[in-house]
Amino acid sequence: MTATPCDPATGAPVRVVLVDDQQLVRAGFRMVLDSQPDLTVVAEASDGAEAVELLRRTAADVVLMDVRMPRMDGIEATRRIVAAPGPAGHAPRVVVLTTFDLDEYVVSAIAAGASGFLLKDAPPEEMLTAVRTVHAGDAVIAASSTRRLLQHVGPLLRAEGGGGSARVPPDLTPRELEVLVLMAHGLSNTEIAERFVVSEATVKTHVGRVLAKTGSRDRVQAVVLAYASGLVQPGEVLRDAAS
Repeated sequence: MTATPCDPATGAPVRVVLVDDQQLVRAGFRMVLDSQPDLTVVAEASDGAEAVELLRRTAADVVLMDVRMPRMDGIEATRRIVAAPGPAGHAPRVVVLTTFDLDEYVVSAIAAGASGFLLKDAPPEEMLTAVRTVHAGDAVIAASSTRRLLQHVGPLLRAEGGGGSARVPPDLTPRELEVLVLMAHGLSNTEIAERFVVSEATVKTHVGRVLAKTGSRDRVQAVVLAYASGLVQPGEVLRDAAS
């Protein structure tokens, strides 16, 4: 994959922190990330408590966070990290590391403020894409594994929202509703633009309005709302693109 430019605001590489209680996992991730000119691992932590303390003094853009760890798990660590701006002046985005058999942890981590999730056995290319995509603000990582995971955790997302007690704002336009549905199925802005035969800039405008009207922090939160409200049903198949 061709590396994207470094952070456009600073010209510096995207700063990544690795949080996992397995040293070999961290070492493997570091090797892959540090091989890219636009990414750099600035710190590592072996549990959630260490990560929270570390990020109080370490400027970071993206955190790759394991869920099950000693002392403090990744869910509580995520909640604390996204609530504090840290030395960079903004909270880093958190990508939760998970497996298909830990669905309930994924939902809890997203509710705690995670911006995305990544399968621990994902190929290196997918991990690199995840970090870059989340850093760019396109929080739901548009990859086939993520789409499968979204469908898999759909019932839990709906349960998290009270079995349909969550509501989609009535002022969403028909097109914005369609965009929200496609976001919930894991489609990227580029893929949504292709379905509607419009520019990617137009899709970004729609997405921005969806986030604003739903009060969502990012795309992940909008996806949670889509499932929790019943707008999108687990296992639902996308219809043909609207004209």
